[in-house]
Amino acid sequence: MNHTSTNTMGFFKLSFVDFSFTCVGLLCLMADVVLDIIAAVSFYQDGAYVSLGLLLLFLVGSSVLVQVYSWLWYSYEEFQMDTKIEKSLGQKELKLLHIFQLGIYVRHAGVMETSVCSFFKNRDNSDRSPVCGCFTYVSDPEDYAVYLGHDLSLLRLIETFSEGAPQFVLMLTLILQQGDLDLVTVLKAFGSASAIAVSVTMYHRCLRSFLPDKKKQNVVSSVIYFLWNVFLISSRLTALALFASVMPCFIFAHFCCSWLVLVFFAFRSKTDLMDTPCGEQLYRATVALIWYFDWFNVVEGKTRNRTLLYHSYILADISLLCGLWYWKMSTEPPYFEISHLYAVITAVSVVGVYILGLLFKIIYYKWFHPNLAKQGGGQEKTGPTLARCSSGQPEAIEFRIFAMDVIDGVTPTSAPAVRRDNKRMRKLAQNFYS
Repeated sequence: MNHTSTNTMGFFKLSFVDFSFTCVGLLCLMADVVLDIIAAVSFYQDGAYVSLGLLLLFLVGSSVLVQVYSWLWYSYEEFQMDTKIEKSLGQKELKLLHIFQLGIYVRHAGVMETSVCSFFKNRDNSDRSPVCGCFTYVSDPEDYAVYLGHDLSLLRLIETFSEGAPQFVLMLTLILQQGDLDLVTVLKAFGSASAIAVSVTMYHRCLRSFLPDKKKQNVVSSVIYFLWNVFLISSRLTALALFASVMPCFIFAHFCCSWLVLVFFAFRSKTDLMDTPCGEQLYRATVALIWYFDWFNVVEGKTRNRTLLYHSYILADISLLCGLWYWKMSTEPPYFEISHLYAVITAVSVVGVYILGLLFKIIYYKWFHPNLAKQGGGQEKTGPTLARCSSGQPEAIEFRIFAMDVIDGVTPTSAPAVRRDNKRMRKLAQNFYS
């Protein structure tokens, strides 16, 4: 194990898998935009103005929310922009792009620029390859590519639960109400599900980039993490769609009441992610929105009791929603009749999938989840700690690695600090791995 190179290179490395996910994420974004346009046109032509209005509400609301976060993060960093694409824009131009809901694409372009240059730089093994000649502002494009990717993954996660998840519920509800499979509706539902899967996977990889020894997090841990989230999210979204298919008006009351309760707990959690009070309040409201669909770690320390309370609440809510759907389909089916056995199997299966997701989550935390709060014992250990910078200020805390390699006889060394430390994703990584 060679430690010499770590003294000259940053802690964050852009792997081929990360580069691939960047490209796939961009393709999914473009495909989702096309499917949004096709679905909107289809709803308009069919005269489904309620569905069209809901679709536009999800699209516009999510876009505004994501643009606000993107603009706030630029302002927190005093509009420090290092890529050529960003440098070509002034602060006024950047503000106009965010107003016209295009600011997020600047971040996508910046990530693609840094990722492509870093990828070809590693392949050519040269700092002055023809492709990397485009870099005149960033000293280490690989570090900066990961830094930009962290912000983008968090923005994509917010977009997923403010647009993708509601759209999936809407499309699945329409399928259940119509009793047949419309091509556009099915494609949009599949597109939303794919966006959710890609977003969750990218977010997990960004969290893993803060681990002292990422190699020990093998592919099995990622698969278990992915399955747990897929089962929990799919069960939750299906239960909401079942309920909305028989009681469409009450789904809005259900969301408002649940969201207000979750907002209360989000404020009680005293999160600390944003740099301004208004930004923090917006973040807590967004956390409540994410909690409506899936669990999201927002505070550091042991969250076992909070997680247990949350999943108990969601499991009870899913059971109630499925029970109400079964009751309506058994007594007065609104659109088409199904057998009692089929209705029972459907309702029980949705609840069972959520329980299966909880089992996979327990497996992950039992055997695959690294805990940064624990120190390894014995002679051979890799004990991650949090070290303060030379300034000694609390806000200057950075991840460092203190690792001992017994095989090579290497004494503990500390990795150099990352030049561009994404404190938002670092904070979320601390929350998840503590």
